[in-house]
Amino acid sequence: MGFDWREIFTASMVLFAVIDIVGSIPIIVDLRTKVGYIQSEKASIVACVIMIAFLFVGEEILKLIGINASSFAVAGSFVLFFLALEMILGIRLYKEDNPSTASIVPIAFPLIAGAGTMTTILSLRAEYEKINIIMAIIINIIVVFAVLKSSAKIEKLLGENGLGVIRKIFGVILLAIAVKLFGANVKGLFI
Repeated sequence: MGFDWREIFTASMVLFAVIDIVGSIPIIVDLRTKVGYIQSEKASIVACVIMIAFLFVGEEILKLIGINASSFAVAGSFVLFFLALEMILGIRLYKEDNPSTASIVPIAFPLIAGAGTMTTILSLRAEYEKINIIMAIIINIIVVFAVLKSSAKIEKLLGENGLGVIRKIFGVILLAIAVKLFGANVKGLFI
């Protein structure tokens, strides 16, 4: 058990779907319009640190409150399920306040490293090795940084319809992952 490219790829795809940085381009563009500049480097580094720290501290938090990994993974599968429904159906189940500045707070947290991402990281922890999850986080942060840096170009290239199609495709992938995560961990609730 250790470094596994398949685990890295799968964890990367799960995190990519949950972070949904491509689907967040309209929010990023709106923030850039309001404040003029987004600190891509700071936002990416802070989000990476938050996610990796939560990977290690999250398990201790679970132990502290007496929840096993299977219970958290099943709960995480429900969160992923509802996130997927939001992406596929184009609805908003969770409403966020509009941030007034594009500092680290609205971009790094909660846009990139939000509740769904944290839940996913702990759910992945139940199935994958930590080193593979860390690699998946780093891969996603590189993608996040690239998207933040070139959000205006991506918006022009894909257009509103292209962004909508990508969001729905990743929603279906996320829905399938949620079902798999639920199926793999539901038995652990009754042991």
